[in-house]
Amino acid sequence: MGRGTRGRRAARTVALLAATVTAALTAGCTSGGGPGDDGRGASEESNRGTSPSATGPSALAVKIDNAAAARPHTGVDAADVVYAEQVEGGLSRLMAVYATRLPETVGPVRSARESDLELLRQFHRPTLAFSGAQTKLLPLIDKAPLRAETPGNAADAFFRGSGRPAPHNLYLRPGRVVPEVPGQAALTTGFRYGPAPGGGTATDSRTVRYPAARFTFTWSDSRDRWLVGMDGAPATTADGKPMTAATVVVQYVKVRESAFRDFLGNNTPYTETVGSGRATVLRDGRAWDVDWKREKATDGTSFTTGDGAPVNFAKGQVWVVYATTP
Repeated sequence: MGRGTRGRRAARTVALLAATVTAALTAGCTSGGGPGDDGRGASEESNRGTSPSATGPSALAVKIDNAAAARPHTGVDAADVVYAEQVEGGLSRLMAVYATRLPETVGPVRSARESDLELLRQFHRPTLAFSGAQTKLLPLIDKAPLRAETPGNAADAFFRGSGRPAPHNLYLRPGRVVPEVPGQAALTTGFRYGPAPGGGTATDSRTVRYPAARFTFTWSDSRDRWLVGMDGAPATTADGKPMTAATVVVQYVKVRESAFRDFLGNNTPYTETVGSGRATVLRDGRAWDVDWKREKATDGTSFTTGDGAPVNFAKGQVWVVYATTP
């Protein structure tokens, strides 16, 4: 490693630590040991559908506040993938991943979690934009194969919006941290897009519940999309448009306690996204019960039917909601 690289890394670490002092006062964050495999897994290709490869610029991931005071969101509708996970107190938080287009503004932006590092390992050195993290987590973020962008080291990319109290009013200008649109090849998620599999069950809606949050997805024939609902209310964008998804994945995973707690003493859940299990895929007004598998952190996640055939997603935004394995 060159002297310049070491200097930039050190500067970034100092900036992150400084930003955290303020962020930790307003948000409970988490830390802990992360996966140790820094390699890249090879994506499998198949004649059924298409799966992007890891070439060119990498994706932008943004941690999004999902408390009631943070809604409606800005720029989340432009994401290629939206991940929803449980956080402290049974609440939820989002991670929006951008590859094929970058909105002008995204937010509100909130703090990183330990689980993010494992989830993001599927991308090749992604950019992670967040507002802070627990001090003990920052060294792990610095060592992870990603580029961290926070108000501490990219002040010109973030701004506070009016009309909302902190910490629910921090926004990102993506173009200032990712100068060009990464492109489809940056979506190294393992997802496949193409015709729907056979079978499935006609489904009007599906609800996923956390202890203190819930997501509901309701099929709209007129929009050919799933309408997103949060905590019993329709989710809309900042300009009043309904939030929709072409494909919804309810992925059943192990959600365990971590070794860390927020400033109120609530344990921070750790969502395990490496492994295998069951999932439900919603597309085209139908539901399929499928298997998921992610052998190591650097792999994307594959979804297959009972006979092992890949499950294609519909073109458009994908929501992945992590639910506790029954």
